[in-house]
Amino acid sequence: MTQRPRRKSTLFTVNATALDAFSVYFRKVVDIVNICQKHGAGPGGFYEPSHQSGAKLRLQMMCFGRNWDPVTKYKGCYRSDGSKAPPLPYELISFAKTSVQNAQRRMKGLPSMCPDICIVNFYSPVYGRLGLHQDRDESPDSLRRGLPVVSISIGDTAEFSYGYTRNKDKLDKVLLQSGDVLIFGGKSRHIFHGVTQVFPNTTPLPLLQQTALRPGRLNLTLRQF
Repeated sequence: MTQRPRRKSTLFTVNATALDAFSVYFRKVVDIVNICQKHGAGPGGFYEPSHQSGAKLRLQMMCFGRNWDPVTKYKGCYRSDGSKAPPLPYELISFAKTSVQNAQRRMKGLPSMCPDICIVNFYSPVYGRLGLHQDRDESPDSLRRGLPVVSISIGDTAEFSYGYTRNKDKLDKVLLQSGDVLIFGGKSRHIFHGVTQVFPNTTPLPLLQQTALRPGRLNLTLRQF
């Protein structure tokens, strides 16, 4: 049996009950799921991106605001299927800005950020993974200033590995549960990170009852180009 890591991190993690009264916050999570489902089935919706080698990523992806893929990064306005990224919904912009403002009350030196990009990944509970990497394709100004990435976890719990090295033996791990928000910016903006495991059947029952979310993990990362 796989032993889950403890929920600890030197990054800023906001638990699902910390931003608002639970009922209000839960409604926001449900709204995010509905937004992703609405746009995910349309033009520019979910697809399986590929590496330069042609190998498929072990997830499904879509973008808001601006397209990104592992090969062309942000250079192409259109995907290989000819679709353009839908506009970034105001609800996601507001959610990310509020999350950063809450984090700034507890973390000195975290810059403000107005997101114009959202990358949405959906991980299967069986094979969903994301290898160790850095988010470093944004503009030189954004990277230099350490503008934060806001990561929203919804659905199944995931094991998130991170650190300042590619050495897997020196990485820290944290469990990200449904509704958790993780922010890395400032000095932590260039951390290596990845998703090493998704735990099946861990989505909260009320979320399943209120949405048509498929089994797996929905993750949104908002950033400013």
